[in-house]
Amino acid sequence: MTESRARIAILGASGYTGAELVRLLVRHPRVDIVALTADRKAGQSMAEVFPQFAPLSLPVLTTIDEVDWSKVDLAFCALPHGTTQQVIKKVFETAPHIKMVDLSADFRLRDPGAYEQWYGHPHQALELQQEAVYGIVELYRADIRKARLVANPGCYTTTAILPVVPLIEAGAIEPDHIVIDAKSGVTGAGRSAKESLLYTEVTDGMHAYGVGGHRHMAELDQEYSKAAGRSIVPSFTPHLIPMSRGIYATIYVKTGAGIGAEGVHRVLADFYKAEPFVHVLPLGQVPQSRFVKGSNMTFLGVVADRQPGRVIIISTLDNLVKGASGQAVQNMNLVLGFPETLGLEQVAMFP
Repeated sequence: MTESRARIAILGASGYTGAELVRLLVRHPRVDIVALTADRKAGQSMAEVFPQFAPLSLPVLTTIDEVDWSKVDLAFCALPHGTTQQVIKKVFETAPHIKMVDLSADFRLRDPGAYEQWYGHPHQALELQQEAVYGIVELYRADIRKARLVANPGCYTTTAILPVVPLIEAGAIEPDHIVIDAKSGVTGAGRSAKESLLYTEVTDGMHAYGVGGHRHMAELDQEYSKAAGRSIVPSFTPHLIPMSRGIYATIYVKTGAGIGAEGVHRVLADFYKAEPFVHVLPLGQVPQSRFVKGSNMTFLGVVADRQPGRVIIISTLDNLVKGASGQAVQNMNLVLGFPETLGLEQVAMFP
């Protein structure tokens, strides 16, 4: 029996996440890329925008209005935040059969009031927000399988949610004492030309940004509060470091009575023992960001702090793969009924 194939469109293919989607999907055994869109680069080939694709036969970049939606089964929306709501609303009005995985922040927050607070304007597609499923597969697998619209999580939030939510749900840590110190590679800021991202502005140093007010805090508040059954407000500070890819989060937690590092490690090891894309290292071992570069993996390490009752968790992933496009393909596989790991079995690039 011939296996079914899916026709895929990538909206915003000229950015880093769009290019990463192409990289992953061109070797996916059950999809065909039928449409690639861009704004300023419409009319160009992908090889002109990203020369690594020169040997491949890919659709020419077009505008979104030129896409023939009758020939698309699922679309990835890799557009800037604030632009996606109206685009997806229009697509669904034209072609309600389409499945959509949105890589922007436009559908991640379940509370419209929280969205307006963090993003500065009312949500423009409330009826779609109500049906959107938050796309961390390890937590929402059953709901994602039935979804028409999946809100792919942020890279920082994936890195911080995967190790912490199981611990909150298990009562292993005190939710009011969570501190997240996270670092990102420069691709996390996108491909647009910005003075602050020039080589001379970034190399040979690091700096914090969005201190006390980064928008990813809203996703952490949402998921930690859901896990705890009450309002939780963690401390979170992101930093930019001079590498191209990767998220590296050092997370400080206070454990429940009598639990300690061994208990924290046991909860995470048990929770993720059957998960293909989350690997918990032996107690006391610390992962490096290069361990996951180019892969869809998340590595977790648990170390006892010298202060009794406190534990340090290290979480790292590739912001362009598990933090964005790889996780989006993982969601696509579930939505389309494909094996979850299909097209995502790459081992990290090291060295």
